[in-house]
Amino acid sequence: MNHPLTILIALLLATLRQRLRVHAPGLTPPTVLEKLATIQILDVWLPTTDGRWLVLPRYTEPDEEHELLLDRLQMKLPAQPPPRIHAGHVCAATGSDA
Repeated sequence: MNHPLTILIALLLATLRQRLRVHAPGLTPPTVLEKLATIQILDVWLPTTDGRWLVLPRYTEPDEEHELLLDRLQMKLPAQPPPRIHAGHVCAATGSDA
């Protein structure tokens, strides 16, 4: 019996493989995933004057090679997520609730 996550991964790889055949022949899914994996996602935590935290989820801006690859695949990154407010104490070492 297959695990649902395994099935999802297989379907996503098949979709990427087909998209590459159409838009970027010669590229393989592992190559594309390795390149796109360098786009980092992080949360920027800023303290507010009332003891809460302003959390800005952000991903790094794609470089020229990323842009070329995304353009070739006719894809684009979504807009940066909106900020959110987090109430409570945060451990400085981990960024998680204490």
